[in-house]
Amino acid sequence: MELLKFGDSGWGDELFFATLMTLAVAITAMLIGFFFALIFTPLKISKKKSLNFIANFYTTVIRGVPELLVIYLFFFGGSSAVMYVAKIFGYEGYIEINAFITGAFSIGIISGAYSTEVFRGAYLSIKRGQFEASKVLGLKTNLSFFKVILPQMLRLAIPNIANVWQITLKDTALISVTGLVEIMRQSYIAAGSTRDPLLFYSFAAVLYLILTFFSMKILNKLEVHYRRGY
Repeated sequence: MELLKFGDSGWGDELFFATLMTLAVAITAMLIGFFFALIFTPLKISKKKSLNFIANFYTTVIRGVPELLVIYLFFFGGSSAVMYVAKIFGYEGYIEINAFITGAFSIGIISGAYSTEVFRGAYLSIKRGQFEASKVLGLKTNLSFFKVILPQMLRLAIPNIANVWQITLKDTALISVTGLVEIMRQSYIAAGSTRDPLLFYSFAAVLYLILTFFSMKILNKLEVHYRRGY
């Protein structure tokens, strides 16, 4: 356990900051995922087939392709695309895309595909009478959505959003391939330096479980909050 201590003699400091990086990537990815869900959920529930096709294409492709491949496409493919555009404008040097931005964006796109399906399911679970009551009360569409529909969507979506969060948190381990130092990458470095992989990979598992435990506590409280009155 000496190797896990803080200070020059152990890897505690590095693992602590790697844990913060993991949280930062996961939270950023979830926010990006919500942004994509806000775009594609209305397309999913639209009555227009063309809009349905766009949303279905996004969710089917992203959920059907391995997460690691999505990260590779954006990290390595993104660098190639940026360099290609730069060459058009006369720049011949190498351009490296920030690993944090690429990693969070890649996982965010994956999270968005799952979140879109969650919010679609939540929307379809709302009783039709709620929509009719909003019309009878004379509420405008936007006001009806934010005051009547959205709170119910959140209440219905939170249990499944918790599952999406768990997936997103675990997916952060995949961005270690980009060189970003999060829990998995730091554990790999420490294991290689000390030749004690069992200790550091076991501790990495403990860190992920701790993050999951406390984040689920928070999400459970949110679920209880939104279930008040039902």
